[in-house]
Amino acid sequence: MTEKLQRILPTVQKPARYTGGEYNEIKKDLEDVRVRVAFCFPDTYEIGMSNVGMRILYGVMNEMDGVWCERVFAPWGDMEEAMRANKLPLWALESQDSVKDFDMIAITIGYEMCYTNILNMLDLAGVPLYAKERQGLKNIVFAGGVCTFNPEPLADFVDFFSLGEGEESTVEIVTLYDRAKAENWSKKQFLAEVAKIPGVYVPSFYEHSYNADGTLKAITPVAGAPKTVTKRIVENLDDAYFPTKMIVPSTEIVHDRANLEVFRGCIRGCRFCQAGFSCRPVRKKSSEVLYRQAVETLVDSGHNEITLSSLSTSDYRELKQLTDEMIPYCESHRINLSVPSLRADNFSRELMQKLQTLRKSGLTFAPEAGTQRLRDVINKNLTEEEILTTCANAFSGGWNNVKLYFMLGLPTETDEDVLGIADLVYKVIQTWKEHASNKKRGLRVHVATAYFVPKPHTPFQWEKQIDPQEYLRRCRLLKDHFYSKSIEYNYHTPDISRLEAVTARGDRRLAPVLVEAMKNGAKLDGWDEYFNYQAWLDAFEVCGVDPDYYTVRGFGEDEILPWDTIDVGVTKKFLIKERKQAYAETVTPDCRHGCAGCGAAALLQEVKCDA
Repeated sequence: MTEKLQRILPTVQKPARYTGGEYNEIKKDLEDVRVRVAFCFPDTYEIGMSNVGMRILYGVMNEMDGVWCERVFAPWGDMEEAMRANKLPLWALESQDSVKDFDMIAITIGYEMCYTNILNMLDLAGVPLYAKERQGLKNIVFAGGVCTFNPEPLADFVDFFSLGEGEESTVEIVTLYDRAKAENWSKKQFLAEVAKIPGVYVPSFYEHSYNADGTLKAITPVAGAPKTVTKRIVENLDDAYFPTKMIVPSTEIVHDRANLEVFRGCIRGCRFCQAGFSCRPVRKKSSEVLYRQAVETLVDSGHNEITLSSLSTSDYRELKQLTDEMIPYCESHRINLSVPSLRADNFSRELMQKLQTLRKSGLTFAPEAGTQRLRDVINKNLTEEEILTTCANAFSGGWNNVKLYFMLGLPTETDEDVLGIADLVYKVIQTWKEHASNKKRGLRVHVATAYFVPKPHTPFQWEKQIDPQEYLRRCRLLKDHFYSKSIEYNYHTPDISRLEAVTARGDRRLAPVLVEAMKNGAKLDGWDEYFNYQAWLDAFEVCGVDPDYYTVRGFGEDEILPWDTIDVGVTKKFLIKERKQAYAETVTPDCRHGCAGCGAAALLQEVKCDA
């Protein structure tokens, strides 16, 4: 640790964010290292250390001979101020070496509103922002994560993107770099070769041209690049790398517990959900492997809580078998077992009764829409009867706290649909009055509404986003129809969701906007303490970019989309079909009731879709 850092640490919040030295961190002798990777998470330590994907890839790279992967997180504002005042460049936790001294800079991107953090971290590191300004093999910047399914807003800054699941492709990428460095390749030669790895997208190998009205005219591959790049998946999750010796943070993090991923993908097909489409096909781990990994992780880490995670955990076929094994272990070792991502249509009172012996928490469900018509539009495959029956089971079992999540601004939504949310909430309250076994504590119903953001690779990718004023009108309309003191209502402010839509559906013309916003002080945009909407508005104005072009305009089905180069496995033909189904208010049954032909199964070579 440098003298400057020692002097700064006592003056900032949570200094443990910046010191490293945690139990199970990986340190290597530099004499044995050929490739150094700075693994950057563009948010704070407590967010990044809660990310399972980062933990997996950290372990994957450090398992490689001659490779040392170190962690880098975005500093909080007080630390950044001190770093700039003391000319202290951004460093990696394990070695405390500057990021600019590393061979490769890997970035995982899970949220569009961290784009300015990425640029700010490069700037803090003293690394040139634009890919064309970085010559040679030093500081090769590559990125992965769900946001890279539309990589275009970051295309000018990132040398290449690794699409999809990275356990296997990351090894191939770093191995190729190791060879390139040993043989003294040029950057151009390395990019030409890395583009041949399945799942790797090199944006400089694609030229974008535009029509007079601003729409994309063409995306032209150059240098022999393929027309589209298909994401990578891991077929056999039982054999995939999973770190049971995880780093134990030295300070509190957001998800301060062990985390067990039970399966990937989703059988449901909710038409607004990017993860539900982009993470297909469904692949699961066996309950035997999960139990072993759970015990190994808990024994090594000392955590007193473990979470079974997925996009919809209650859809895991072996959930009963797994929890039947884990609950006795957790009881005997005083460990809390958490099973989030439950659905109201397959809520198991039996499972909840077992879990409440460990800890009884509130129930959370996401009906998303207040009327059956609109739930059919979005393909939620959830009825009011199922919601109320689930609540009745929970209330009779002793639960008195329920959270309900909805969206406003969904395609075809009317005021009747908005008021349907209030109607459904009052039916939940009535259900509690009729079925609660414990009425002394009273009932709390937490209702939250989000501003619908149309996302790439979904049937709603072409939709308009309602404007912020209309969203707020609908929020007020709903709030005015909540009369019960049992209801606590929160709604997202529209500013961030508007920017999320811009960056989610943006193209390469956003690059100067991102730089300008960063220069205006935009950073840590996911945090209320730092979000500065005006910094973004000023950036749009200076750069001559209209954010409405990406939001309220919508897109035509025959229009070339910025992300058309990226293939997530689900065909555009299927997405258009699902969009038509939405406007016809027709549901598509989930994958277990018959394959709908989305196309994602074609990604599998050896095993079948586990739906």
